Amino acid sequence: MRGRSAPAVLPPPLRVGLGLIAALAALVVAVLGALYAGDGKPGVVDARVRAAVDDVGPSWRHVALAVDFLGEPGGAATLVVVLVTGCLLLRCPRAAVLSVVGVGMSVGTATLLKSLVGRTIHDGNLSYPSGHTAFLTALALVVALLASGRLGLGGTAGTSLVLAAALWAGAAMGWAQVTLDAHYPTDVLGGWCTALAVLPATAWVVDRVADRRVVRVADAGRREPR
Repeated sequence: MRGRSAPAVLPPPLRVGLGLIAALAALVVAVLGALYAGDGKPGVVDARVRAAVDDVGPSWRHVALAVDFLGEPGGAATLVVVLVTGCLLLRCPRAAVLSVVGVGMSVGTATLLKSLVGRTIHDGNLSYPSGHTAFLTALALVVALLASGRLGLGGTAGTSLVLAAALWAGAAMGWAQVTLDAHYPTDVLGGWCTALAVLPATAWVVDRVADRRVVRVADAGRREPR
């Protein structure tokens, strides 16, 4: 039906809570980036966390490699296509857009920050923040926002679901990155916070743009001669 608005991808009850969380996450990203700018070695926290997950054994290393693949181009593209398809089947076009734009913005921001911060690992490879962690966290956030909207969850329940999904996804990918010695633990935290900062803001923009388009279409329909 012309002029009918699709469900918001950022449910109104969650906007204030996730907005505050996004602001806090952005602050954490900035502080960590300032602390480790131009650095090429692990910090005290990095060393302690790395020691705790060291010597996981070959079987767990295979698990880490499998999780890591989800953040590689092939695995990431597959996950995004599956999510977009699911959103379209559920008739949630805004969530489909967010699956591409929001996740892409999260990874793109992480990539830009790597160049700005200049932290390195293993022969000068840029490491802060972790793009793999930002990707999987952002993907989980989209799924959780979609679930919260369809279930009609309130602010507390919806925000809890979104944070739980982000935590599980970030922890899984972060564990894999640290286990494989691909990133410092603080890189992982930075990637997680990058997604928490970027994805909700992008969701808000998607809703604003879509709502304005609906209003324009409705206005045009009212002006048509009958």
